[in-house]
Amino acid sequence: MSGQSLTDRITAAQHSVTGSAVSKTVCKATTHEVMGPKKKHLDYLIQCTNEMNVNIPQLADSLFERTTNSSWVVVFKSLITTHHLMVYGNERFIQYLASRNTLFNLSNFLDKSGLQGYDMSTFIRRYSRYLNEKAVSYRQVAFDFTKVKRGADGVMRTMNTEKLLKTVPIIQNQMDALLDFNVNSNELTNGVINAAFMLLFKDAIRLFAAYNEGIINLLEKYFDMKKNQCKEGLDIYKKFLTRMTRISEFLKVAEQVGIDRGDIPDLSQAPSSLLDALEQHLASLEGKKIKDSTAASRATTLSNAVSSLASTGLSLTKVDEREKQAALEEEQALLKALKEQRLKELAKKPHTSLTTAASPVSTAAGSIMTTPAIDIFSTPSSSNSTSKLPNDLLDLQPTFHPSVHPISAAPQVGSTWG
Repeated sequence: MSGQSLTDRITAAQHSVTGSAVSKTVCKATTHEVMGPKKKHLDYLIQCTNEMNVNIPQLADSLFERTTNSSWVVVFKSLITTHHLMVYGNERFIQYLASRNTLFNLSNFLDKSGLQGYDMSTFIRRYSRYLNEKAVSYRQVAFDFTKVKRGADGVMRTMNTEKLLKTVPIIQNQMDALLDFNVNSNELTNGVINAAFMLLFKDAIRLFAAYNEGIINLLEKYFDMKKNQCKEGLDIYKKFLTRMTRISEFLKVAEQVGIDRGDIPDLSQAPSSLLDALEQHLASLEGKKIKDSTAASRATTLSNAVSSLASTGLSLTKVDEREKQAALEEEQALLKALKEQRLKELAKKPHTSLTTAASPVSTAAGSIMTTPAIDIFSTPSSSNSTSKLPNDLLDLQPTFHPSVHPISAAPQVGSTWG
């Protein structure tokens, strides 16, 4: 199915009548068109999360309502839009999601309308589980692992032992839910699932970076832990090795579908001798006979392991920094384009300000006077009317004026599949 369905148009018209610009934009972002949500609609919703007079529960409920649709396209795009706002929107959006007892209840979702519906329903169930886990993780630790401060003085590197042993398993659960999306390159067959995969790819990079730093902190503290703590720590490290293998497979899929090699980090595994050293230390605490090993050899093994994991962390950070730089450049280009448009229109209408002063209703800004619904983003200044978005942006009245935030736009990844 291509193009907006009649249902999409009717639903959007209903929101126009009620004056709900947010609900109308949610409808526009989650149409039956087999393509990812349009950037202009996502940008508008991101801006909504930054406006204090926007009702965040109402915005979230609009998205939840769209997931009750029978079409896999609408439901999938609703999840993608929610994920996008969790990543790029104001933090109060994910805070609200984390405060809810339940989010998406799609474990039994199935679109029986066709073969593609059956295939995509599988990924919808997996994707919704990840978003639920992402919100639960935020509720448990009160921060987003994908946005947490990293580095030697970062959150995961400076945690004390007790808190670290409770926090790392939370990351593991979120990482498991992400990797359980379990898609291969042959299944990325349309713009909807591609859009979801891109968001998951970016989350995977940042989430694993926090995970990696937590493991470095754990290894540095391991030989000073008590026996029970060492048991927990060893179990956490073994699970980390398994997940490192799985994340490597996930990144291979990303490379196969055309993501630039420079945007894919290199993962360096710690030497296998480290696991032996950790197991021997725990055995010694339990009073078992172990191989003779000097403190110097143990220190060397630990140092090599930390160095390898730190190299992985550096690679992950470089990828993240490239994305942030790309987003900044995109926003600067947008500012430049708006400025040029403004100068051109001023050149064409040199007396606009005088005309506006004399007769406000004769200008485009005067349309505010005749619109029943008040737009929360409109400003009284008529000068802003020249930098408005195209009229097809939902035909919102009065015109919405987007503000630019470096993190508010997801960078576009050049590929043949996106």
